[in-house]
Amino acid sequence: MDEQQRVPLAKSAPVPAPAPAVTPEAELRASDADRDRIADILREALAEGRLQPEEHAERIDAVYRAKTLGELEPLVRDLPAAPPVRGAASAPAERPRTLPQSENLMAIFGGSVRKGRWRVRPRTNALAVFGGVEIDLTEAVFEQQEIVIHVVAVFGGVEIKVPENVSLRSSGSGVFGGFDVKTYEAQDPDAPVIHVTGFAVFGGVEAKPKRGKRLKNLRA
Repeated sequence: MDEQQRVPLAKSAPVPAPAPAVTPEAELRASDADRDRIADILREALAEGRLQPEEHAERIDAVYRAKTLGELEPLVRDLPAAPPVRGAASAPAERPRTLPQSENLMAIFGGSVRKGRWRVRPRTNALAVFGGVEIDLTEAVFEQQEIVIHVVAVFGGVEIKVPENVSLRSSGSGVFGGFDVKTYEAQDPDAPVIHVTGFAVFGGVEAKPKRGKRLKNLRA
C-alpha cells in the first residue's frame, strides 16, 4: 500500500477516572457521638488557627445537619490527623467515646423549668405542647465545648437564656410560629458553643443572652 494511502490510526479517547465508590459505611446514619467527635476535631482546628471562625461556624452547622457518616467525613478531610468516621458497624472497643448523655424537658399542658447551678449535658431535648419550657444556662456548668439544644414547640413556647460570653447558633425553623434565636460568635475561641435546633409549629422558640450574666470559668 502506498504511504499516502495509509489511514492514520484513530487515537483512543482517554478513559475517564472512575467516580469514587460510595462505601456502605458512608451510607450509615450518623449518631450523636459521631457528630460530637467531628465537632471536637473542628474545635481543635479552630484553636490551632487552621480554620477561621467563619469556616468553623459553617462546618459546625453542617455537622449537626448531617444525617449520614458520608456527610461528616468531608468536613474534616483537609485537617491533619482526622480519625476515620466510624459507624455502628465498628466494634465497641474501637470507639474512643461513649454515647453522650442527654436530658429531656417536657411541658404538656403545663410548664418545665431548668435553671440555677446545673451541669449541662451534651444534648438537651425540649418539648412544649400547649405548655412552656424555660432553660436558663446563665449559672450552669459547661463540661463540653459543643452543646446542642433540640426544641419542638407545638402550640407552646420554649425560652432559652444564655450567658453573654458564649457563642449562640441556630438551625431551626418556624411553621406558623416563630424561631427567634439571636445568633452571635464569642470572641474567646474556648467559649462554649450552643446550637439551638428544631422547629416551632403554631408556637414560639426564643434564645438570647441575658444581660449582665457571664461565665467566669469557660470550663468547669
